[in-house]
This record gives sequence, structure tokens and C-alpha cells, in this order.
Amino acid sequence: MECKKESNLKGCTCSYPGCEHKGICCECVTRHRERNQIPACFFPKYVEKEFDRSVERFINSKA
Repeated sequence: MECKKESNLKGCTCSYPGCEHKGICCECVTRHRERNQIPACFFPKYVEKEFDRSVERFINSKA
């Protein structure tokens, strides 16, 4: 399967500077899953900017 990085970047909400996985969703999901975290795109914008990707923060966030 071909990576659709360029089209993924259009909808990517990750604001972490220098992220190597930005736009490469399969790598992003894998990385966060290994760390028991949730990717940025699941969080509301105001929470995403905190860079807290924990499951607990996700559960306690409101859209």
C-alpha cells in the first residue's frame, strides 16, 4: 500500500514541532500505541497543544 502522506498532512492536527511521523498515520498510531497514548488527531485543538497524549487526558477532554 502506498502512503498518502501529502493528503494526510492536510488533515493532520499534530502541532508537535519536528514530529517525524506527521502525515504518516500508520507510524503515528503505532508509536503512540506502544506508549499507551492517543494520537493528536483524536484531541480537541486546545488539548492537543498541551502535548499530553495520555489516555487519561483523552478521557477527561471535552470537544
